[in-house]
Amino acid sequence: MKDVVIVGGGIAGLSAGWRLRHWDTLLLESESRVGGRIRSERRGPYWLNWGGHVYAGGDSATSWLLNSTGVDAAPVPGSLAGLSMNGRLLLKGRVESYPFRIPMSTQARVGMVKAGAKVALHVARYARIVQRRRGESEAQRQQRIYDFMNDRSFKDFIGDLPEDAEALFKPTVTRSSADIDQLSAGAGVGYFSLVWNIGAGLSQSILGGPSTLTESIAAALAYRVRLDATVDEIVQKKDRVVVRYRQGGVEREVEARYVVLATPATVSHRIAVDLDRDVREALSKIVYGPYVSAAFLSDETGRQVWDGAYGIAAPKRSFAVALNMSNVVHGYARERRPGSSFMTFSPGGLARELLEHDDDKIRRIHLDDLDQVLPGFADHVVEAEVQRWPTGAPYCFPGRGRLQQTLTRRSGRVLLAGDYLGTLYTETAIQTGLSAAQEARSLLASERQCARRDLTPVAP
Repeated sequence: MKDVVIVGGGIAGLSAGWRLRHWDTLLLESESRVGGRIRSERRGPYWLNWGGHVYAGGDSATSWLLNSTGVDAAPVPGSLAGLSMNGRLLLKGRVESYPFRIPMSTQARVGMVKAGAKVALHVARYARIVQRRRGESEAQRQQRIYDFMNDRSFKDFIGDLPEDAEALFKPTVTRSSADIDQLSAGAGVGYFSLVWNIGAGLSQSILGGPSTLTESIAAALAYRVRLDATVDEIVQKKDRVVVRYRQGGVEREVEARYVVLATPATVSHRIAVDLDRDVREALSKIVYGPYVSAAFLSDETGRQVWDGAYGIAAPKRSFAVALNMSNVVHGYARERRPGSSFMTFSPGGLARELLEHDDDKIRRIHLDDLDQVLPGFADHVVEAEVQRWPTGAPYCFPGRGRLQQTLTRRSGRVLLAGDYLGTLYTETAIQTGLSAAQEARSLLASERQCARRDLTPVAP
């Protein structure tokens, strides 16, 4: 019998596996690779990227994991936020000034100013809400963040806007993979807080690409990781958990003292058949939005206008943002190396439109738009690949806060982990994976202590 079986080889499951690496564990992943929605591939000094791209620094679970595993990260250099709209490319200056420098009608500008002032007022409130408070747990903090303006959608909060004004809001709000009428008002305000407070949140780039972290952990866990292992059912007994899975066409079974269930909520709801009814019901209500990403490698020589920019919002395009994955290489090098690597990201409604096409069509659509944003880039592209994420990322919808207390309540021997348990994406996935692993360690240690006590002979 294993101490812990970890179900799911995304960053949450891998984080749990890393913290439990000195215990008898097994990690089951249904795909042929680890990492989940973190996926990158090296190309010389650069990397192609299709998933998570910037990470938390400072006093964060992500920072702890990077330091513990010995994986290097560096602050993203230069400008983290640019804007391309209506024929104008802006890569420098304060983000708040960008809307005033983009060509648009007077009506659209007035609508944008009014809505922007409204958002700014609530961003100030959000900044106070999100601050850590002495003595509180991360679960308590996340509950407070979820409850902030969680009674209506961002669309209801912002109201009807002229086309260009609304277009300016979309790249920031839809980064969640939800459209503005699906996302809660508080979550939308939170995204603006993140963008306007550059450097305060996600601003670290993993050197060599994000998969450096996930693959390093998997390599350290070695034989404990089983790929192409699809879990069908998790059943709790009095003193153990039974995990039934398929691998190579063969039905298998493994028992463990505890299970860390680190799959998307939709999968966890289906396979954890005897979780408390209210927990399973809460899992079934988590909503995921789709996204499509594409990675492009180019071979241009000499300095380019985009070298100092990391993210470029692209309203009214087929993608919401273009991300310069080579920025960290160019930003720290003494001489400009040939080539670049870009990722384009289409969330929510943009993704739903693209998912109707094959990969070649999506590639052409993205590249045509990318060439409009960065004129001449398409002439130098030497490699391009599309990644589809139909179940891309969980988002905070109106009413989501009411589920949080149920989802974070421990229920038997199955411990939940994943990015759907909080508002911080990869940071939440890592934090909940580490927390679930720590809970399992504590419970295992207690059981062993009790067992030793029961076996100690009583003096005559």
